[in-house]
Amino acid sequence: MPKFSIIVLNWNGKHFLETCLLALRHQTYRDFETILVDNGSQDGSVEYVQDRFPEVQVVALKSNVGFCSGNLEGYRRASGEIIALLNNDTEAHPRWVEEMNRATLEFPDVGSFASKMLYFDDREKIENCGFHLTTSGATVDLGRDEKDGPAWSHHRVVFGACAGAGVYRRSMLNEIGFLDADFFMTYEDVDLSFRAQLLGYQCLSVPDAIVYHRYRATMECQPDRQVFFSQRNIEFVYFKNMPCGLMLRFCPQRLLYEIGAAIYFLFQGNARAYLKGKIDALRHLPALLRKRNALQARRVCAIDQLRSVLVKEGPFGAKWRKFRSGVSYPAKSTIGKSPQIS
Repeated sequence: MPKFSIIVLNWNGKHFLETCLLALRHQTYRDFETILVDNGSQDGSVEYVQDRFPEVQVVALKSNVGFCSGNLEGYRRASGEIIALLNNDTEAHPRWVEEMNRATLEFPDVGSFASKMLYFDDREKIENCGFHLTTSGATVDLGRDEKDGPAWSHHRVVFGACAGAGVYRRSMLNEIGFLDADFFMTYEDVDLSFRAQLLGYQCLSVPDAIVYHRYRATMECQPDRQVFFSQRNIEFVYFKNMPCGLMLRFCPQRLLYEIGAAIYFLFQGNARAYLKGKIDALRHLPALLRKRNALQARRVCAIDQLRSVLVKEGPFGAKWRKFRSGVSYPAKSTIGKSPQIS
């Protein structure tokens, strides 16, 4: 039985797979299995992997069931005690699994681990080293667009790991659950990380576990779809996980975020997708409240403790920064000092 199970989800990404799977073949640490879940691709991905990478277990689904359900199919077949999710548009450094294994041994009480994700085409620049959650319920990617260097060479506690290269202990997942299939795609990793926090599990950013990522290569072709799911699912995360006391305390920040998001997507030309996402979130509210009640009844994290790990946001939050800068995706993170583990 392997220690690690690495799940790679694919949808019409044959052109990414050689780079991704060759990088796994060349890992210095070998006690892992690779499971590729194909979401009904029509580009020959399944046949290509079966022919070129016989060591990979292929799960061929008939249709695109989304990021969450696809990874759930892989999880059901995984046998490792450590579950790693890896995007198909990545290239893992040869010591990625080795460094993650070292972290799991050095920090046995930590539930999940964030990779240092660098841009594929600019390998000295950080995409993210995990993320923090703000008081408005939005995320801040740590290190975004900063040059990799000494400031990012230490282990540090973060709110959560990007699921594009996230690593999770099965023992934790057995308690908190894995991905929520209702999310379909985006913010599923925030939801998982929030549940982990509520049930007392930390996430650690591992500076030497490096993955190169073609940022949003699989999403940019469908911007309205991305807006719909992100703006629906941020409500899923908030209403499912945020304790009532903090909802009331940070209501002004949440309202400012919503105003900033509405303005931002209006000027970006995605107002219809934004509105559809919010309406669909309301449609799911009864189911969200049932999940919320079950989760909050099990919460072990005190309100003050959770408050201490949330980051204060400025007026209108991340969407306001994006609107003012005129860029399509989050600007450079201003978070410079996270709690560190030495």
